[in-house]
Amino acid sequence: MKTQSPDTSPEVERVQIELLRKATPARRFHLARSLSQTMIQVSRANIRRLHPEADQEEIKILFVELYYGKELADRVRAYLERRQCR
Repeated sequence: MKTQSPDTSPEVERVQIELLRKATPARRFHLARSLSQTMIQVSRANIRRLHPEADQEEIKILFVELYYGKELADRVRAYLERRQCR
C-alpha cells in the first residue's frame, strides 16, 4: 500500500486515518484550526526572516500579498492608511 506521505509507514497512516474517522466533528475542527494557525505562524516567521526591517503590520500585509495576491494587499494597505488619517 502506498501512503499519502512518503515518510509515513502504512501502519502509522492507517492508525492516523482511523483516529481521524473516530474523532468527533469538534475534535476534527480543532485539529484543522490548530494546523492552520501553526502554518500561519510559520509563514509569518519566514516573512519576518526575509524582511527583518518590516514591522508587524507590514509582515501581516506581506502575508496577505503572498497568499491572497497583490491586489488585496494593496487594498488593505490603502484601508489602513485611510484609517490612520482619521
